[in-house]
Amino acid sequence: MSFSAERWPECGIARFLTLLDGPWATLIVRELLHGPMRFTELKDALPGVSAHTLTNRLRRFETYGIVTRTVFGEMPPRVEYGLTPTGEALRPVLEAMNAWAITVPEVDGDQAVPIPESCAGLQSDTAAAAATS
Repeated sequence: MSFSAERWPECGIARFLTLLDGPWATLIVRELLHGPMRFTELKDALPGVSAHTLTNRLRRFETYGIVTRTVFGEMPPRVEYGLTPTGEALRPVLEAMNAWAITVPEVDGDQAVPIPESCAGLQSDTAAAAATS
């Protein structure tokens, strides 16, 4: 996906939501915050993501300077994806989102929003500290 000058949102929040469109985008960044990963490692870390969706998100992130794609001249070829400094700058944003979400009371029954398997047991140090205060 590309944006012409007249279609690129002026609002920073709108730009953020445009670049990190869909639930998989932020989860991909979350995984890459642990360090560079191969495509298969990323796919395995995100149960339910399709190869097509993962490929599209990684290409978008590469286009906008959020992710780098490094090809190693080996046989068989090895490719790793890692965050650029711009991508790393998302760490405090995702930590703040995580800390905020933990403060929202859980709801039982039909109104409950299911928590994806990929989030089970995850809690950053920031969120853990916020939850105990």
